[in-house]
Amino acid sequence: MDQPGVCLLAVRAEVRQAGMYLQALRIGVLAAIVFCCGCTTYAQRARQVRDAYEANQVEAAATAAAEALKRDRANADLLKLDRAMIELAAGDAKAAERTLREVRDHFEELEGAGAGAAGSALSYLTDDNRRIYPGEDYEKVLIRAFLALSNLMHDGGDAEAYSLQLIDKQDQIVQAGAEKSGENPKLNYQRVALAPYLRGVLREATHLDYDDAERSYTAVVSWQPSFQAGRFDLDRSAHGQHSSPGNGVLYVFALTGRGPYKEEAVEVPSSVSLFIAGEIVSAVGNQTVPPNVAPVKVPRLVARQSAVQAIGVSAGRQQVGLTETITDVTQLSIQQYEAIYPRIVARAVARRCLKKGLVYGGKEMSGIAKGSLAGLAVDVAGIGWEATETADTRSWGLLPDKIQVLRVELPEGDHDIALQPLSSSGRAIAGAARQRVAIANGRNTYLLASFPESQLVGKVLVSQP
Repeated sequence: MDQPGVCLLAVRAEVRQAGMYLQALRIGVLAAIVFCCGCTTYAQRARQVRDAYEANQVEAAATAAAEALKRDRANADLLKLDRAMIELAAGDAKAAERTLREVRDHFEELEGAGAGAAGSALSYLTDDNRRIYPGEDYEKVLIRAFLALSNLMHDGGDAEAYSLQLIDKQDQIVQAGAEKSGENPKLNYQRVALAPYLRGVLREATHLDYDDAERSYTAVVSWQPSFQAGRFDLDRSAHGQHSSPGNGVLYVFALTGRGPYKEEAVEVPSSVSLFIAGEIVSAVGNQTVPPNVAPVKVPRLVARQSAVQAIGVSAGRQQVGLTETITDVTQLSIQQYEAIYPRIVARAVARRCLKKGLVYGGKEMSGIAKGSLAGLAVDVAGIGWEATETADTRSWGLLPDKIQVLRVELPEGDHDIALQPLSSSGRAIAGAARQRVAIANGRNTYLLASFPESQLVGKVLVSQP
């Protein structure tokens, strides 16, 4: 046989030898593409829910959330979290509490089961979108914060218990963050001051447990030093006076701005390091590895711009104060997320190394010669496999930027309350939302309103007497 014929037969033999392995790689790539498409679909559905909600189209947001739940059971927990915020805005605090409780319980089950070991293992062959979403630490904590607020608005009987659960959950998360090296990146997690604040409010309302209220307000001042009203709360509880005779207290809770979101980012240092390592292995090893053409992609948590900085509260024609931040959701979330970011990067790098190792090992087992056409074909498939990775940008989409509160002591009777969204300069940026509120002698009344943009979304909720 002539020389060209021999070469052609040799190439065909190499390709046949690598055929099974190439087929396995193709299946992996196709599976990854399917999972990526699923993730994109989730992102689109979540965006539809968010856009309708922020445009004050509460019914449309509820419909979009219900439709998304029918079509995407894999991400049901996140969709339910958004649904709970929609239910709260629609005035159904009881339904919101029920929905939040479902997600809280499921996240607890996932923690007990190792957050879905099968999905976690498979994610190393695709990307983290394959994992059962276990909830971020800040989300697990804030679920309990909104459970407390939801319960406060329709019943109030379990609000203190939810607050205590929140405090306990924070401690559990921090304790579970310890690494084998002895380091714990979660030790400096910012605490949610809303929890001890609500407990202090409820203890003070008994007109008896002022010592408990004082201890709770002490924690508030420690956890959220910028909350100036906390010092007045601490002083009032120390002197044991809930309100003057003939007066009651109105607590205005405002959910202002839009909370943080995840976006895909390229981890440049890790991408460069993998490129260098890959070149070294290809140069000195028995086989080449796919060149690091596809960058290492990771999710980053970023803040949104918020037009509303505070809510001006008026009773009748008199302004009685401005809401003040008791929990900065964006700051809390980003601070906690950045603490564990090195772990997220490490996971992405480990996945990329595993894929390269499988390509290298597969060529070794198949006996493919280094530098051969079959080896090149496998490397190309490996590049495609890596290129299908996308960062897991799933998150609780309808969180507010801040949870704010104002305590107002008012005479017993009915009052017309106006809520005016204000910019950082104190300028009104939209018309005021109005609500008539009944104040009872010596008792608390709670009001909750959401302002993700310049206007109120849904209804102003008032606690049931």
